[in-house]
Amino acid sequence: MTMSEVTPAGWAATLAVVGLLIAFDLWYSRRHPRAVGVREAAAWSLFYIGAALLFGIVFALIAGWDLGAQYFAGYVVEKSLSVDNLFVFVIIMGTFAVPAEQQARLLLVGIVGALILRAVFIAMGAAMLDAFSFTYLLFGLALLLTAVQLFRHRDQDPSIEDNAVVAAMQRLLPVSDEYDGHRLVSSRGGRRVLTPLSLALVAIASTDILFALDSIPAVFGVTRHAYIVFVANAFALLGLRALFFLVSGLLDRLVYLSTGLACILAFIGVKLVLDFAHLHNQDVPEITTGVSLGVIAVILATTTVASLLKSRRDPDARAHPDSLHERGRDRLRAREPEPQALG
Repeated sequence: MTMSEVTPAGWAATLAVVGLLIAFDLWYSRRHPRAVGVREAAAWSLFYIGAALLFGIVFALIAGWDLGAQYFAGYVVEKSLSVDNLFVFVIIMGTFAVPAEQQARLLLVGIVGALILRAVFIAMGAAMLDAFSFTYLLFGLALLLTAVQLFRHRDQDPSIEDNAVVAAMQRLLPVSDEYDGHRLVSSRGGRRVLTPLSLALVAIASTDILFALDSIPAVFGVTRHAYIVFVANAFALLGLRALFFLVSGLLDRLVYLSTGLACILAFIGVKLVLDFAHLHNQDVPEITTGVSLGVIAVILATTTVASLLKSRRDPDARAHPDSLHERGRDRLRAREPEPQALG
């Protein structure tokens, strides 16, 4: 089986599985609007990791283990980058003082939006790769630049301020300074107003756009198949909500996370540049999927072990969120909303 043989029925079945998982998660978070404990978060994390592994095995048995390896490589890349998302999500939750019982639902709605957005980016990226071979070079150089920026700013926290969209909402629309359960719009003094939850959702959506611009080229570096890119993104994102509550208290211990991610992005960037060169000169070597998966796994394992050892030796050492989004005017930032007077 090749990717060209993924039928509409196959796509429909995949979207149905993803849709059912999202629908169940939405139903569950609405039915149980409370803070998520570590034990529950661990159970959900194991469930989604197990679902991703089961899908990969079934997919490999149907499509072949070469394509199966590409899926697992893409999933590992997206999962590792998603941990980086959690840093910014933690800051956004604190900045907007999102109540603990609303955090799970907010994350899930943001994840659904991110998945839709990434589906659009994946379709665009796949079309560009098919039409223009130099897209490999562009993606590769973009990842190399991102890796350099990430390493340079590895010891800096992101500034959560001056989000243009959030600022415009505050300026042009009535915004309340009080939460109203899970509602994005509430009623105050006979007027319809936005709640702070809606601003937090916009901040997360803004962040999702920037993460998509980084992660989509990265996963295309380990597979050229849009279907694999989509399912790798989908399963990585579906487990993000549970992962947030499971590891949010441990993120500070991943001291070398930014360094490890910079190495992964640089490696994939080099692979894409070599892919472009190989298309024009068969003598240029390609990096195989097996080698890619091995290198990424070694980098992640080394980063994790080194971080834990560093934290043990120096309890005051802490990790910093990456600066993947330190890109001048193109960077979207979130800030704590100021209550807007109504009336």
